[in-house]
Amino acid sequence: MNPTYTAVATTSGRESRAVTADGQLDVQLAFPKEMGGTGDGINPEQLFAVGWAACFSTSLDRVAQARGIDASDVAVTAEVSLVPADGRFELAAVLRVELPDHLQGEPGKKLLKATEAVCPYSRAVQGNISVQIVTE
Repeated sequence: MNPTYTAVATTSGRESRAVTADGQLDVQLAFPKEMGGTGDGINPEQLFAVGWAACFSTSLDRVAQARGIDASDVAVTAEVSLVPADGRFELAAVLRVELPDHLQGEPGKKLLKATEAVCPYSRAVQGNISVQIVTE
């Protein structure tokens, strides 16, 4: 394996500091209030949602450009949930994709399908968690 880029981050849990090796990210982590925490920090699900939304949006833009489609007005919102299951938690996600008028219907569906096939986050979770893609 010869990676183009490797992100390196260190933390000691959900109630600690998380820092990337390059120092660009240095955040306090905390359990969300909904899980009995203070909510006074970022949680891993938020970080995953940010990464996935950015990756999916960028992947969609690249797929669109390769097809000669203008996707500059597309916005992606990722909702990442922790769902109780058999005494543990599983992840579930909803990707809400705001498509401009010219990408409504079949053109947008084809673009989203192609994006799912190339987005590294989408490919990593495929078959592992429940994912819904909703167009708005």
